[in-house]
Amino acid sequence: MTSHQQRVQEAVHFFDNNDTFLGFRKLLDCAMDTQNMHIYQDAIALTDWKEKNPKEIETFSAKAKELLEKIAQIHVEPHKANDLVLQANDLTKSYGSQKFSLGPISLTLSKGQVFGLVGENGNGKTTLLRILAKEIAPTNGTLRYQFSTKIQSDYDLRTKLIYIPQRTDKWYGSLLDNLRFVLANYGERPEEIETRVLLMVARLGLWNYKHLKWSELSSGYKMRFELARTLLRKPEILLLDEPLANLDVLAQQIILEDLKAICNSVNNPIALILSSQQLFEVEKISDKVIFLKNGQYNPLTTAENDSEKPLIIEIDTSASREELLSIFENFALTKLTFNGGVYTAYFNAETLFSNAIVALGTANIQLTYIRDISASTRRFFVN
Repeated sequence: MTSHQQRVQEAVHFFDNNDTFLGFRKLLDCAMDTQNMHIYQDAIALTDWKEKNPKEIETFSAKAKELLEKIAQIHVEPHKANDLVLQANDLTKSYGSQKFSLGPISLTLSKGQVFGLVGENGNGKTTLLRILAKEIAPTNGTLRYQFSTKIQSDYDLRTKLIYIPQRTDKWYGSLLDNLRFVLANYGERPEEIETRVLLMVARLGLWNYKHLKWSELSSGYKMRFELARTLLRKPEILLLDEPLANLDVLAQQIILEDLKAICNSVNNPIALILSSQQLFEVEKISDKVIFLKNGQYNPLTTAENDSEKPLIIEIDTSASREELLSIFENFALTKLTFNGGVYTAYFNAETLFSNAIVALGTANIQLTYIRDISASTRRFFVN
């Protein structure tokens, strides 16, 4: 079974389990991979039918699985795995003595990879993204790109390498006309422009908003339209600065899942680096996390393997420090801190997370949440 067929089967599985929301997004990913205009048109027609008949869930599911059968028959040539697109060596950026200094930072990025960029405010996340985007020059170090086509001008570069800042410029005129203009400006076949635009609008959940003006959109949908405009250009590297800002928790999770799925396209994968303060959500979808502190790239592993790492647990509870100390008296507790209404408990590597949970449950402690942050970048923020 090919990777394309596996993705199709995954989409069918969601529909079989009545998860039509995620199944439909997976279906559109599979449709986009085909680059087949007939499939695109069928997916657009299904989107329109779905929005006009929101209560016809069973019929929609049947129509979706029928379309997935057609999609599975289309041959999709997979992209070469581990296709390196960016290599940075010892990048630094200095603004003079006694001022902020970034680096040295080295990294490599391949198509389909998603890197999370985290760190407290003022630690260089935006500076690094702007260097990688060639908006500002590094003080030292080398930066090399390797795109699928030869870059002959800055215009070519800005097609393949796209940086979206946290605050984007306002669009003027029709949102759909803006998206159509993108494809017309980048040489797409005139007869395919409308079809490609509408499928991208459908994929990013914008179908019911496509006729609105920029001023009528929420911050979340403005970001989605900005992503639609960007993705229509088929970039190979996408750099996003705080794309989750001003989004609620559910919207954050959905847009991250969408980005991960789109970047993992079978035949058109994208290398993505995104900065965010939403640590847990970003870590879930990232292949690697870059943590910046005082402008320095800090490695996220503190031991050779998981068995050597200390256990660090965050606990949100109404219990007192004395109660927690009593519960963990027979555990190898090395430190218990309290910050912002949340306890952080540090144990040696021999302590198991499951045993800590059992001890809290046995003591009938009321928990708002408990989380193992031993391998999370969160541990750097609470330490």
